[in-house]
Amino acid sequence: MTLYGVNANIVRMTIYSPRLAGGTGPLYKDLADAIERDIESSVLTPGERLPTHRDLADELHMNVSTVTRGYQEAEKRGLVTGTVGRGTFVASDATTSTAMVSFEPCAPGMLEMGLISPLSNLDPDVTEGFRRIARRKDPSSFMRYSDPRGLPEHRQAGANWAGRYGLDAIAEDVIVCAGAQHGLTCCLSGLFRAGDRIATDALTYPGMKTLASMLGIRLVPIAMDEQGMMPEALDAACRRDTIKGVYLMPGVHNPTTATMSSKRRDDIARRAEVHDLIIIEDDAYDLTDPGEQTPVGSRARHRSVYVAGMSKSLAAGLRVAFLVAPKPFLKPLAQAVLNTIWMAPPLNSELASMWINDGTADRVIEAKRTEAARRYMIACDALEGIRFRGKPSGFYLWAELPKGWTGQRLETAANKAGVNVFGAEKFAVGETTPPAAARISLTGTERLDDFKKGLSILKGILKNG
Repeated sequence: MTLYGVNANIVRMTIYSPRLAGGTGPLYKDLADAIERDIESSVLTPGERLPTHRDLADELHMNVSTVTRGYQEAEKRGLVTGTVGRGTFVASDATTSTAMVSFEPCAPGMLEMGLISPLSNLDPDVTEGFRRIARRKDPSSFMRYSDPRGLPEHRQAGANWAGRYGLDAIAEDVIVCAGAQHGLTCCLSGLFRAGDRIATDALTYPGMKTLASMLGIRLVPIAMDEQGMMPEALDAACRRDTIKGVYLMPGVHNPTTATMSSKRRDDIARRAEVHDLIIIEDDAYDLTDPGEQTPVGSRARHRSVYVAGMSKSLAAGLRVAFLVAPKPFLKPLAQAVLNTIWMAPPLNSELASMWINDGTADRVIEAKRTEAARRYMIACDALEGIRFRGKPSGFYLWAELPKGWTGQRLETAANKAGVNVFGAEKFAVGETTPPAAARISLTGTERLDDFKKGLSILKGILKNG
């Protein structure tokens, strides 16, 4: 059984005595600075357990409260993570960039096999879409302020779209957002507060990690198996700590491609009921591998928010997604939309709604699944001898690396060879021990020749060391 989880056995707890700079600033920030320097210089390594607050206070001859604030400051910077009953650890991704997109210009000729593109060359014809809108009686109405929840007809289209994911919804359940990431932002800022804890898979979507960090929300890693989050591990974490919510990707999990069975979904929903958790369900890639499973949230609608995105299946540039939520959550979610962007752009929402209602979205999804299936078969041949998981029409693979490799090492070697790929460290939450694995995008390169070249380079790196 494949298992990804937090560190079960601590290899060593360092006898750590940081060298403080002794500046004029607060002592707790001096401590956080020292931890940051020691991580950068490899004095401290990812996954390493730090001394208890009391032990470090005795070592440095300072107050326990100062050490506590120093550890909290280091946690805000993404350097360490604390787990009730287990201690404080150097974060697994402390030496890894969690960002999926670099703001620095890419090197010329770099092959993108890290970022997942929605095969944009197969997107709907936006020119024809705008022509159809322009022929409306009053197209300028889409340029005005509107209800932060979205126009009624767009909310109805969102309810129809949620049906593609197996969720029955009505327009009154829906809020229109500017993409799934904005939807997650509204969930975390509208339904949680700084300092709250949200359970998530031990390996999870990096955008959730950076968002939670920005809002001061702590993610609690939950051990996984081949179906994703383990109910028993979620139960244990909730009994050990005060957890307010749970973030799930049960359809096609990012990055492992794990899919929850109906029984597993029942078990997770039941644990959420017992521990009074808000469920945030984000099935960004579910439509790449359509099945017959209904969302976890359909089993506990009164406590669940479903994020029905469009970027990965239709058109990323639209920035349209729909939140399906129970009545008590609608007002704080709408307020979060108002606080961030006032409203999702009605013109974009009209395009999305038109394509949902006339069947264009379904045709585009089918075309993208067909192209992804072709690339999957190419990858199966090109990566022969390398173990990986994937969906036959999915957009990425989860590759197990040969002995001696880590995801971060592959990232570095591939980058030098002109290929961008994402190692497991980018997805690890808290003190989770990252497996020797990497996510390989099947859709990042638009040209098929570039895709084949990227696979060949990766295979050569792993084969030749």
